[in-house]
Amino acid sequence: MTTKIDGKYIWMDGKMLPAAQATIPFMSTALHYGLGVFEGIRCYDTERGPAVFRLREHMERLVGSAKIFGFRQLPYTAEQLISAVKETIKVNGFKECYIRPLVFHESSNPNLNLDEGVARIGIAVWGWNSYLGAEAIHNGVRANVSSYTRHHINVMMTKAKITGNYANSVLAKTESVRLGFDEAIMLDTQGFVAECTGENVFLVRNGAIYTPSTGTILEGITRDAILNLAKDLGFTVYEQPVSRDQLYLADEVFVSGTAAECIGVCEIDFRTIGCGKTGPVTHQIQDAFHAAIRGNHPRSAGWLDYVNG
Repeated sequence: MTTKIDGKYIWMDGKMLPAAQATIPFMSTALHYGLGVFEGIRCYDTERGPAVFRLREHMERLVGSAKIFGFRQLPYTAEQLISAVKETIKVNGFKECYIRPLVFHESSNPNLNLDEGVARIGIAVWGWNSYLGAEAIHNGVRANVSSYTRHHINVMMTKAKITGNYANSVLAKTESVRLGFDEAIMLDTQGFVAECTGENVFLVRNGAIYTPSTGTILEGITRDAILNLAKDLGFTVYEQPVSRDQLYLADEVFVSGTAAECIGVCEIDFRTIGCGKTGPVTHQIQDAFHAAIRGNHPRSAGWLDYVNG
C-alpha cells in the first residue's frame, strides 16, 4: 500500500526543520551500513485531542535498542524525546499520524566501528491509515510461510529495532507480495513460527490463544497490549513454541503491530484458516484494541499520552 509522506516539518537534533532540509550526507554510515535504531508509533484522534499510543514504552524501547546495538551515549533522554514527539505532532498539525523516531550513526570516516562517530536523532510524522489495506480488518489477509528464516538471536539482536535488521523483512515481504500474498510469516532457526515481517503472530484454537514465546522475536508493544486485552476478555493465553502446521489447524490466526494494528489472517500457504475471514475472537480483540486507542477503554488512561496535555 502506497503511503504519502506528508509531514511538513521534521525534528532533527533539537531543531524543527522543513522536511526538505532534514537530510543526511550521502556518505552517512547509517545509509551504507544500516547503523541506526528506530521506532514505529501511532497517534490517534480522540475526544480529548491527539493521543500517542504507549509513547513512553516506545521511547524507552528506542533507548534500549540503542544500548543493545552499542551506542555508548545518546544526546537526548527518553523524556526529552517524548516532548519532541509531541512538539513535532503539534507543528505539523496532525490529529492522527504515524511517528518515526530514528537514531542514526554519523561519522566523517565511514567504517564499521560505532565508537568512531556520534549518534544523531530525527523524528518524522505523517498521515497513515491502513497498512495492510482498508478491507483487511474484516476480510483478513493472505500470508505464506517465507523461504527466508528470521534472524538467529546471536547473529542479529532480535530485541532491538535495528535498521539493518529489516533487510531480512524486506527480502521476505517482497518475495511474498511477488507471489501474490499480503504478508510473510517467518520461522526461526529451529523451524518454529517466529513473527511476520513487521508483526507478531497469534493463533486461536478451541477458545484459547497461542503466540510464540519471546526468545527469538521482537517484543512488540502492540503484542503486549493484545495479550493484556485478551486476558481482560477472559481468554486463556499461552506463550510457547508454535509449529507451522499448528497455524494450518488454527480456528483463527491474527497478527499485531503498530502499523498493522490487529488484523486477521484468512489464508496461509493456500490453506483456508477457519471461516476464511476475520474470526469472532479476533473481532473481539480488535474491538477492545480500537476502543483503547480511541480513549474509550479502561486501559486507555494508562496507554494514551495526550499531545495537548
